[in-house]
Amino acid sequence: MSFTGNAITCIRSDRVVFQRLSFSVKDGEILYLKGPNGCGKSSLLRIMAGLLRPTEGVLYWNEENISKSVDSFLGDFQYIGHQNAVKGALSVNENLKIWAEIYNLNKNNMSIDDALQAFKLDRLANLPARFLSAGQKRRLNLSRLSATDSRLWLLDEPSTSLDDAGSLCLKELINSHLERGNMVIMATHESSLVNGKTLNLADFVFNE
Repeated sequence: MSFTGNAITCIRSDRVVFQRLSFSVKDGEILYLKGPNGCGKSSLLRIMAGLLRPTEGVLYWNEENISKSVDSFLGDFQYIGHQNAVKGALSVNENLKIWAEIYNLNKNNMSIDDALQAFKLDRLANLPARFLSAGQKRRLNLSRLSATDSRLWLLDEPSTSLDDAGSLCLKELINSHLERGNMVIMATHESSLVNGKTLNLADFVFNE
């Protein structure tokens, strides 16, 4: 499998964020998106996830143009943005079950318990999510990665609010995902969690 972008241009509010950006990631690879604030890392991830349309350029999933039928590819992608998609009124366990149902956990060998254990949340399973700390909410948000069968993870600053233990859990989860022949694209200001390729968006920032 492969995921590629050809000459992607992004314009937001009449401002060219980046132009003619191309990339490629294959089975077992991780691609890091680097660059200063405002260079378009989050916008590019949202374009990859089908939440924004590129002004120009084409995205291909396994050499098939995904713009022709974005919805048919959404099960292959898992996007996690800046905001934690956590419902405070629901328990930790219930939050994860909702995500598992959306992405069809039955296709995956991982159980809800396994997903909670991946980020050391099993002892908090019945706690309402509103009582979680910022770091625990981030762990819960990331634990849904274990509860899906998605081939490609699109992660926007995933280690935000994580302590060293949480970052280690994330690193182990990413390594396991890659070892199974899957892919990760991650925006980050930090050093690489695991060895991979780097795409510097500053090289594609529009300059008048």
